Amino acid sequence: MDEKTLDDVISRYDSPSGRLLGILGEIQNREGYVPRDALEMLSAKLDVRLSQLYGLVTFYSFFSLKPVGDHVITVCMGTACHVRGAVEVLAALEQLLGIEDEATQDGKFSVTTEDNRFTLEIARCFGACSMAPVVEIDGNLYGYVTPETLPGILGNYGWRES
Repeated sequence: MDEKTLDDVISRYDSPSGRLLGILGEIQNREGYVPRDALEMLSAKLDVRLSQLYGLVTFYSFFSLKPVGDHVITVCMGTACHVRGAVEVLAALEQLLGIEDEATQDGKFSVTTEDNRFTLEIARCFGACSMAPVVEIDGNLYGYVTPETLPGILGNYGWRES
C-alpha cells in the first residue's frame, strides 16, 4: 500500500473510538492482508507503537499478516464439529488442495496453495453446531460436510481434480 492511499484511509477515521481497527480492516480489505510496510507507515503516522498494531492484527482472527488465496476455506474445529468429523474433513481438504499440514509463524493455522487460489484455515466455532461439521468458503456456510461432499463444494469455486 502506498503512502497516499494510506493517508486517504486514515483521513476517513477521525474518531479515536475504533480508529485502529477500522483502518486495519480497510487495509486488509484493499490488500487482502495487512502488509508489514503498511503497519510501519501507520505506526509512524499515528504515533502508535508497532507492537500495539501487531498485537491487534495477531489477536483478531480476521486479520492476516500474509497474503491469502482467492478463496478462503475455514473449517470449524469447535467441539460439535470436531466430534462429528471435522478432523477428517480438514485432512481431506489438505489432500484435495495439495496442502501439507503446517502452521504459520503467529500460530494460526493458515496455509495457501502454491497457485494462490485457496487458503485453508481453521476456526474454533461458527455457532452452527446443529449442522456440524461446518465449512465456510468466502463467507458461505456449508453444513453436514463430509470428505465425500468436498469435491462438489470446491467445484463451485473453480477447483478441479488433478
